[in-house]
Amino acid sequence: MKPLHGPAFGSYAAADVTWLLKDLSHVRLEAPTEEREAAIQAGRAHYAESLPVEYQPGPEYRRLFHQALDASAERLAYATGLITELVLGERGPDAVLVSLARAGTPVGILMRRWARFAHGLDLPHYAISIVRGRGIDTVALRYLAASHDPSRVMFVDGWTGKGAITRELTAALEDHPFPSDLAVLADPARCTHLYGTRDDFLIPSACLNSTVSGLVSRTVLNKDLIGPDDFHGAKFYADLAGDDVSARFLDTVCAHFPAVADRVAKDAPDLLSTDRAPDWSGWEAVRRVGETQGVDDLNLIKPGVGETTRVLLRRVPWKVLARPDATADLTHIRLLAAERGVPVVEVDDIPYACMGLIHPRFRNGAAQ
Repeated sequence: MKPLHGPAFGSYAAADVTWLLKDLSHVRLEAPTEEREAAIQAGRAHYAESLPVEYQPGPEYRRLFHQALDASAERLAYATGLITELVLGERGPDAVLVSLARAGTPVGILMRRWARFAHGLDLPHYAISIVRGRGIDTVALRYLAASHDPSRVMFVDGWTGKGAITRELTAALEDHPFPSDLAVLADPARCTHLYGTRDDFLIPSACLNSTVSGLVSRTVLNKDLIGPDDFHGAKFYADLAGDDVSARFLDTVCAHFPAVADRVAKDAPDLLSTDRAPDWSGWEAVRRVGETQGVDDLNLIKPGVGETTRVLLRRVPWKVLARPDATADLTHIRLLAAERGVPVVEVDDIPYACMGLIHPRFRNGAAQ
């Protein structure tokens, strides 16, 4: 398999990321949300075998995205600087960034740009697929192992929810020569020692789908389309180019690098020397919410601002639990919930700003 690059695949520049994916742009993979949810919960299909229809929010929501981006750009730049310094401390100047497509990819690009801005480094950056319950793309791993020293590889994601992907990554790499460390911009689940922050706050790249992720779909693993020697697949939504804000997101955050550089240089050594051991408190919080809400399948509980946004954009939501003191980060959540008729219930006993609960009514395979 040959890697993919923009502009032939995705809207990111070729230098920003090398996609270790198979182009499925010509294949009809989208299914209506409720039909897809029913098949997933009934066990007739895996979520990675198809794609949700790309939800395109209205003008008010898009305006909120731009407001949120402007408000959080400096905070994002600071977190980017910190996590990149941690990664360079762990892997050295010849680190190889491997983002988990697609939420990890904008963060991987930001980290690559920080390394160049602060240190003049030109770090390789790849995007590969990992699928909960199915593991990581082993064809992509073979490509990486043939191209780079596996000990230099650092896997990158956008944020942690309850830690499912962290566990998936660790399990998937047991038989491969890659370290299973996961670097994230935000770690509210407290499940990795490599993070820019552990606060659960709005990362605007979570607000949208492909239009803030290089116009690339979430990844697909479907045996009818992906052979044993193929990378996992994805689609390039070139038809959405008019709504693409991927470059705007990156450029807005990078513009704040000079303003935070001194603070990052001062704070990074302290963070490096701090005890950052995971305590997995996020997973325990999800388990408690499952008990109180009567949800026994923890896959239906998506904690954190980023994961709750995904529930509202891509799944069939049941309700949103929101902490009353997190109003600033939840404006877009409340708007999406209102558009979809989803109740927002205020609770004060969760460590996340909010949690999104997928509707359990499809468990028997029938929409009611």
